[in-house]
Amino acid sequence: MVSVNPPRPLQSFALPTPSLPLLLERLLCFSRRHPSSSSPAMPVAALHSLPAVLGAGRRRVQRQARFGLRASSVESAAAVSGEVGVVVERRKKDREDDVVVVKEEAEEEETRGLEALYDDGFGAVTVKDYFAAAKAVSRDDGGPPRWFCPVECGRPAVEDAPLLLFLPGADGVGMGLILHHKSLGKVFEVRCLHIPVNDRTPFEGLLQTVEKPIKIEHDLSPNRPIYLVGDSFGGCLALSVAARNPQIDFILILVNPATSFAKTPLQLILPLLEAMPSEFHFTVPYLLSFIMGDPLKMASVSIENNLSPPETLQKLSDSLTSMLPLLSELADIIPRDTLLWKLKLLKTGAAYANSRLHAVQAEVLLLASGNDNLLPSGDEADRLFKTLKNCRVRYFKDNGHTLLLEDGINLLSIIKGANMYRRGRQRDFVTDYLPPTISEFKKTFDEDHKLFHLALSPVMMSTLMNGKIVRGLAGVPDQGPVLFVGYHALMGIELSPLYEEFLREKKTIVRGMAHPILFGAKFESSRQELSRFDTVSMYGGLPVTPINMYRLFERNEFVLLYPGGVREALHRKGEEYKLFWPDQPEFVRMAARFGVTIIPFGCVGEDDVLELVLDYNDQKNIPYLREWIESINKETQRVRDSVKGEDGNQDMYLPALVPKVPGRFYYLFGKPIEMKGMNNVVRDRKSANEVYLRIKSEVEDIMSYLKTKREDDPYRSIAQRALYQATWGVSAQVPTFEP
Repeated sequence: MVSVNPPRPLQSFALPTPSLPLLLERLLCFSRRHPSSSSPAMPVAALHSLPAVLGAGRRRVQRQARFGLRASSVESAAAVSGEVGVVVERRKKDREDDVVVVKEEAEEEETRGLEALYDDGFGAVTVKDYFAAAKAVSRDDGGPPRWFCPVECGRPAVEDAPLLLFLPGADGVGMGLILHHKSLGKVFEVRCLHIPVNDRTPFEGLLQTVEKPIKIEHDLSPNRPIYLVGDSFGGCLALSVAARNPQIDFILILVNPATSFAKTPLQLILPLLEAMPSEFHFTVPYLLSFIMGDPLKMASVSIENNLSPPETLQKLSDSLTSMLPLLSELADIIPRDTLLWKLKLLKTGAAYANSRLHAVQAEVLLLASGNDNLLPSGDEADRLFKTLKNCRVRYFKDNGHTLLLEDGINLLSIIKGANMYRRGRQRDFVTDYLPPTISEFKKTFDEDHKLFHLALSPVMMSTLMNGKIVRGLAGVPDQGPVLFVGYHALMGIELSPLYEEFLREKKTIVRGMAHPILFGAKFESSRQELSRFDTVSMYGGLPVTPINMYRLFERNEFVLLYPGGVREALHRKGEEYKLFWPDQPEFVRMAARFGVTIIPFGCVGEDDVLELVLDYNDQKNIPYLREWIESINKETQRVRDSVKGEDGNQDMYLPALVPKVPGRFYYLFGKPIEMKGMNNVVRDRKSANEVYLRIKSEVEDIMSYLKTKREDDPYRSIAQRALYQATWGVSAQVPTFEP
């Protein structure tokens, strides 16, 4: 064992090109010998090391070198979490073992990927971890700004993961993503910028620090996007870098950007801070902490949502009590002179970025807080939404300035919901799709939709190959490709329970094909909150096109198709359970080509939940509403222009609905239709049309069956279901009619 030399600034290290094979060998050796070199108590360990990215191959080592990550010797790679030595003997046997490791890495790379409900690690870290990490890295080492890779980000589980660079707020610590490191690390190569506490690099100097590795990365991978996550001051950096490099494919995630710094209340107290004696500076962190974020939301991070009110209150109290003493440590993270310098840097950065907004060509996703006491982030979202060429907004009306450190904010989920995750020049809705995680599933179905599903108490039934109807999804194949074809209920109200049941029972993602309007930004506003459209995207929705269906079948996916489309989902009064299917059996021919199993299905219950009071025909008779309908449909992509009559009328409108005392939803998946071996259907349109009409007839029969059988359900009424669950527990499955 040998002692490790004190780590030098990361930027001072370069990777000698001639020694790359030797370096890779050493890195692999270190990875094999020290698989647990990181410590949970010190998540920023990678500031002076590479344990999270060892053994990933030549390309990853090159990327680490470009970002100044120390990789020139194994002796320094273990300077983390109290580990002070590594074995550096390089024997012949070690080299032979490393060859085996390289082979294992190559085999693992071929099978890497993400399954439905994978564990993204989100929710395991709290704001207390942020303070601990910030304090640990805030010790000044005299070095310049540098990049680091958080240990807990690990190695991406997707092939060709894009690069994500985090540009910190005015604190400069670089740990503002700590709650998101694990989840982002699954699908991104994450690097964070650290600006030492006593560093006085001017704004343009910081721009050069950010730009240098970006340009090299772009030269090596010109078709891969680079994500810049700019938090507050980091937003000014991100916008400025994008404006100066319009040829680079950037995706900017701006979190309460400080471009509105000229309107901040801090402008008024800046003279006071300059005149304040140093002995009173310890009071400033307490003031700033309550201005910057919502203490209750910060303290609520990682508190389970299924606790009783007294338990939740107790845990919140304990968390808040333990967090408040940590605020004093902000005085060490941001000393008086540093605070004054940062405020001046903010002013310079905001002015620089604002003067170049017109040059920004990048995609922008702006996350704005409505309860930001430090910056007028809501008003700034309005301004940037109008100024930037390609800007979308997600507005969080109840959150504070430190959005990424507050409860309920999952950055990866937001990116996925906005359809802004991609690995190439254009988003591929098939290959760039990321499956829902276990934390997203719990958030959606155990919290957000819990009461809705509890009120509907959906009954899922399927049909076995022998024709027997059973409760559950046993009749649905476990392997794809499978195509579900059925009735689209009013406003797509049936989708959420369907997604939940397939994920909960079969861990299967159903890729729902939907109108392109659900995946565009044309009708979004500068105060756009997270919506149902985001949820549809997160759980597999994609635009309905022949090429998308072709590629899904090619990948053996489970696909959901509604031939009735918008006309069926936005039907008129008295048209419940009526099919509006055009005479287009092309999907049958495509299914036959790939040997797809087609499952017709139906659902009833919308008339027990919603009352349609103002439909399309009613609204067309009201001048203002008629003009609004005409305007939105004029700008909307048409998907059935070739279809005549009502089946082709895909006009969008918002029906006026009144909720009813909830009844119950019933789903029945019919007997699977095996298309394998039906080559005549591929070539003969008449044969394809016969199968098409058969599927349509089965869907109609299924809905007639369900409408009749629900009359025999003793628990169709919510009152009866509530009584049953009060007796047997909320989680108990409520009985229904006998199939």
